[in-house]
Amino acid sequence: MAFLKNRTSTIIVGVLIILALLGIYGSFSANPAGFIQGIAVIALIGLVIYFLVRKFSTSSPQKKEQRAFLKAAKKSKKRLQHKSGETNSKTSSLGTFTSLKKSNKTKKKSPAHLTVIDGKKGKKKNRASL
Repeated sequence: MAFLKNRTSTIIVGVLIILALLGIYGSFSANPAGFIQGIAVIALIGLVIYFLVRKFSTSSPQKKEQRAFLKAAKKSKKRLQHKSGETNSKTSSLGTFTSLKKSNKTKKKSPAHLTVIDGKKGKKKNRASL
């Protein structure tokens, strides 16, 4: 029975396509200029609708990714400008190169806070000999 349902739908679609082609041929043969004008109007309306839907559609994942990328790029740019502004003000407040060199020598890294864990160093492992 499923085969018959599929066949009837194919026949109905085929008949509709044939009738549409006959209608197009009839209107083209009766008034070719009007037919071309009508097709052009339909195409223009379709393009306008397409671009409006595309512009106002926000469900596209590509647009969301693009917006997220632009937002991250703006933040990164602000951060870099902020850091470059800080370094410029630091160098100008420190003065010359020699004073900058002296300040680097006085800075020392803080020592790493490591602790030694005492283990059983005297005890040897009991290994099986081969």
